[in-house]
Formats: sequence, C-alpha cells, structure tokens
Amino acid sequence: MAQMTLPAIGTFCWPELATRDLKAAQAFYGDLFGWHANEIPTAMGNYVIFTSGERQAAGLCAQSEEQRQQGIPSHWLSYVSVSNADAAAAKAKELGAQLLMGPFDVMEEGRMALIQDPAGAVFALWQAKNHRGVTAYGEPSALCWTELATTDAKGAQAFYPALFGWTAQPSVDPNMPYFEWVLNENHFGGMMEINEYWGPAWKDIPSHWTVYFMVKDVDERTAKATALGAKVRVPPQDIPKVGRFAIIEDPQGAVFSLFQGKL
Repeated sequence: MAQMTLPAIGTFCWPELATRDLKAAQAFYGDLFGWHANEIPTAMGNYVIFTSGERQAAGLCAQSEEQRQQGIPSHWLSYVSVSNADAAAAKAKELGAQLLMGPFDVMEEGRMALIQDPAGAVFALWQAKNHRGVTAYGEPSALCWTELATTDAKGAQAFYPALFGWTAQPSVDPNMPYFEWVLNENHFGGMMEINEYWGPAWKDIPSHWTVYFMVKDVDERTAKATALGAKVRVPPQDIPKVGRFAIIEDPQGAVFSLFQGKL
C-alpha cells in the first residue's frame, strides 16, 4: 500500500459516507479519527466535509428517503477522478455497467455519475471543478487504500482497465488470489475475488468496494470503535510483509477498514 499523492485522474479521489443518522456519524468518526465536521448547507440538506487537521479527509451526507425505503444500509461510496464524467459514464455503460445516476452537476463543485459495475459493485465518477477531492491521504486518519471484493475477478480485470487504464498486478504471494490496482506506477487499490479462499463468511457477500483508513494502532482503534458502538466484522490481523488491518461496521451499519502499515 504505497503512499502517493491524490487525487490524480483515474484514481480514487473522495470517500463519502451516506448515513441514516448524520449527527451520530459525525460524533462516531470524530471520536475515532479525530476528524472535525464542517457542515455545508445545500438544497438537498447539509453536506459535511470531514477534515483531518486543516486537510479534507472525507464527505458525509444523509441517506435519501428513497434509499431508506429501499432498505439500503448506511454505506461508504468511493469516487474515481475522471476528466469527463459524461464520456466515462457512456464508456462504462458500453462495457456492461449500469448507470444508476447522472451524469449531473453538483453545484459548482464538480460533475458526477453513479455506476454499478457488471458484477454489482457501486462507485462514483467525479469530474472536478472547484472540489478536486481529498487533501489528506496515506497518513493516520486518512484514506490509504480502496479495495474491490468481487464475484467476478476476470470480469473486473477487463472492465476497470478498459474504463480507467488500470493494471491488475497479482499479489507477490502466489497462494493468495489478490491483485493490486496500478496506474502510472502508483499502487492505489486492490481486488479480491469472493470465494472459499477467504472463508465461509464471504460466500453470500455481494460485490462491493471498501475504503481503508490508516491508523497508528489497529488494535487500539478497533477497541475504541467497539467502545463507541461499532461492530467488528473482521478482528485485527496481520497481512504478511504489509501491515495489520481490521474490518469495522459503524453504529449505523456502514462498513470500512482500518489499516496499520508494517512496523
């Protein structure tokens, strides 16, 4: 998980939480990561920019009534920076994806579209105007990795390189069915296929993207998250020669990962 400067065209530029309880989420992530919440009034309700120090780390919004009625849980959404959201959305559709929303303008901040890849994983496209994305990355309390868990790894290896120019680089461990996403020598994300290798708990999980936030001590932050009302989906464990991670479900049901680099 090499550190790099974000956002660059074709890489993940913004993690955004859509939650059922805006105030509770502000309190939880503020306590867990030390983030400060800056509320911005919009026509669709308040949007929150989480900052780590003086730099932007993530976004937060309330789920729409339509999402609530559909039973969609609170969730993190990952945005990919593109030079032209309309062209990228059209290309994604040609490649077999579904266009769930957009493209549309987000005030003067940028233009976006919501995409579901051919295997069902959802992500967003972002064409920057005033807002380019995160200014905190690859450091404690900031995004450091974005990972695809998919039911169709071969399909993903065709779809995402064709859409964004990514390369899927196999894991250095030949026994691990894991790939790293690479663009211009930057390793910014990963991919795993949902299968029996990862254990029976993964069998019925749909394709999805997961955000990783860096922390100084995974075990300590996992305990803190639990004390704040979160559930531990995967307890802290080592990734050989890489670091240590845990998977957390926040009190409103959104899932994310903690990551601590190799000591």
